[in-house]
Amino acid sequence: MEGYLFIAPSYLLMLLFSALPILFSLYISFSDWDMISGLDNIKLTGIDNYIKMWSDVWFTQSLTNNIVFMLVVVPSTLVIALMMAVLINDYVIGKDFVRLSVFLPHITNIVAISLIWSMLYSKEGPFVYVLRLIGMENPPNILADRMWAMPSIMLMTIWMNIGYSALIYIGGLQGIPQELYEAGDVDGVNWWQRLRKITIPMLSPTTFFLLITQVINSFKVFGPIQIMTQGGPVRATTVLVYYIYTAAFQFYKFGYASAIAMVIFVIILVITAIQWRGQKRWVSY
Repeated sequence: MEGYLFIAPSYLLMLLFSALPILFSLYISFSDWDMISGLDNIKLTGIDNYIKMWSDVWFTQSLTNNIVFMLVVVPSTLVIALMMAVLINDYVIGKDFVRLSVFLPHITNIVAISLIWSMLYSKEGPFVYVLRLIGMENPPNILADRMWAMPSIMLMTIWMNIGYSALIYIGGLQGIPQELYEAGDVDGVNWWQRLRKITIPMLSPTTFFLLITQVINSFKVFGPIQIMTQGGPVRATTVLVYYIYTAAFQFYKFGYASAIAMVIFVIILVITAIQWRGQKRWVSY
């Protein structure tokens, strides 16, 4: 009984600040509530919000952008982080300092990072300078160009997430028994074979964990888009969470925004369930 009393405050806070808001959001997703009219004037509209969103160009564009964002950012982050972790673990001197250095972007304030990268992408920044060096006479305003804006956000997100993933991978590398590598050396395996036959299979639980967390994070991206592009140009960088913000706090469609939030929840749940079922084929515990 004392144990339950000890954890009761934590569960109470979780209920108050997580469970109840989620249930309320689910409830108002079936309404046209705009918050301004007050809680007494919530009018239930059934599944109208869920039907309407599939004919909403803003929603379909946001969903498409989010899926493309996930398909580019998640694999790129994991591959680069794995290579970086292997290099740091096997070849770098002063591992503690290097690990701290690569992890810093992940713990740095997102506003500061977004502002710095906005300056890097400006017309006087190094990215435009490089484009001029390689022969582009009239480089675009990167964050205001429909073709360049989303890849720019992706590049910054990959850079920001690599450190966390690399740090997790380093922890996984240190848990691989050295006997496996010694046996490989006896068999005469080269670096690539060692990576493909020993390191990657033994890191599969770590990769599975990072895959799930990175996919979830890719559907939560908001800060860089709000600060750097505000969803533009012409919805090119509008993703689902940013569209929720726009619908709720610019157009006061809280019911509609809540319906989109529920759709995001279902999408993440389905993707995670597929990953859990598929892990039996490639994850080695």
